[in-house]
Amino acid sequence: MREKLVAGNWKMHGSLSENKALLDAIIPQLADLSRASCAVCVPFPYLFQAQAALQSGNISLGAQNMSQHEKGAFTGEVSASMLLDFGCKYVIVGHSERRALYGEDDATVAAKFVAAQKAGLTPILCVGETLEEREANITEQVVARQLDAVLAVAGVAGLAKSIVAYEPVWAIGTGKTASPEQAQAVHAFIRGKISAASAEIAAGLVIQYGGSVKAANAAQLFSMPDIDGGLIGGAALSADEFVAICRAAQQG
Repeated sequence: MREKLVAGNWKMHGSLSENKALLDAIIPQLADLSRASCAVCVPFPYLFQAQAALQSGNISLGAQNMSQHEKGAFTGEVSASMLLDFGCKYVIVGHSERRALYGEDDATVAAKFVAAQKAGLTPILCVGETLEEREANITEQVVARQLDAVLAVAGVAGLAKSIVAYEPVWAIGTGKTASPEQAQAVHAFIRGKISAASAEIAAGLVIQYGGSVKAANAAQLFSMPDIDGGLIGGAALSADEFVAICRAAQQG
């Protein structure tokens, strides 16, 4: 049985004082989780603070992005080895905001995926469609294209050491959420696509859902057979919400 993973994506939020209050609240409340894993993906400047705080608990640390390059003249970029220096286990690659706002195409995302794995990080690969693409009934084509870019360079074996997060772009930060059935349909499509190359890898692949997950809808979403936790945005900034979502994953 796949273990569920809940990862909080803080995006560009936080301060030293706010982070301390949030981490101090969630760490002791999640100390007893045994059938689900939790992580927080914090902005780069706060990796050191989070690393120090998380040493006393069972919550893992992740970053929100990274460069595909190992080192060099890439001002403003952060490499995988730098993230490892701060104890990161996970790194998000291909988040819809990176794709839409910063022009990261499928090839760039795939390069970051490979670089993360090469360094020893577990990439959380984000895939998903816009509202226009859903209304045009091309959700599966879009998700397949995004997955194929990674499969072309990493092979199906690469997915054995990764997490996939399905995030319908139209449900991120909008208050709209894909129904459990809508989300499950895409998760099942993703698992089926991977299964065509390796049934074993597909069966073990953790596929998160990301898109306005809250304490109120987490249990229903996580009860779906192919939804293995969530990539949580706004709700991850509330200790009560995040703890409730993690506990829903523990029970789901």
